[in-house]
Amino acid sequence: MINRVVLVGRMTRDPELRRTNSGAAVTSFTLALNRNYNSADGQQADYINCVVWNKVAENVERYCSKGSLVGVEGRLRSRSYDNAQGQKVYVVEVVCDSVQFLETRAARERAQQQQPQVSQDNFYDMKTVELEKDFDNSFDSFDIMEDDIQF
Repeated sequence: MINRVVLVGRMTRDPELRRTNSGAAVTSFTLALNRNYNSADGQQADYINCVVWNKVAENVERYCSKGSLVGVEGRLRSRSYDNAQGQKVYVVEVVCDSVQFLETRAARERAQQQQPQVSQDNFYDMKTVELEKDFDNSFDSFDIMEDDIQF
């Protein structure tokens, strides 16, 4: 059986750090994932609950905030509990094995100042252009001698 999830999205709220009775850190957050289509009611995103544990949980709480672009890898977990009214509540969430920070805080703040609503697709386009510029300029002084070629 395979249960693997890989997601890239923006945090919809600041991560919330809690501690278990044994002192283990657990952080929960919600990711907004852009859809590739527009629905009739105007919804264009899915909101996925995520949970991360221990040292990674502490790092997520410390370095991420609402609007942070992150990539997560983990597994899907479903659970249930009884709420205060006695009703059974079912929850499906991603238990993250790793969380990758895909932009710096300074870059996120700069992007928000220039464009208050940067879509995920536009972010990738901007990054691609920046990487291409860096790649094109990195080989200006690259020189290969005939003796360097091994064949």
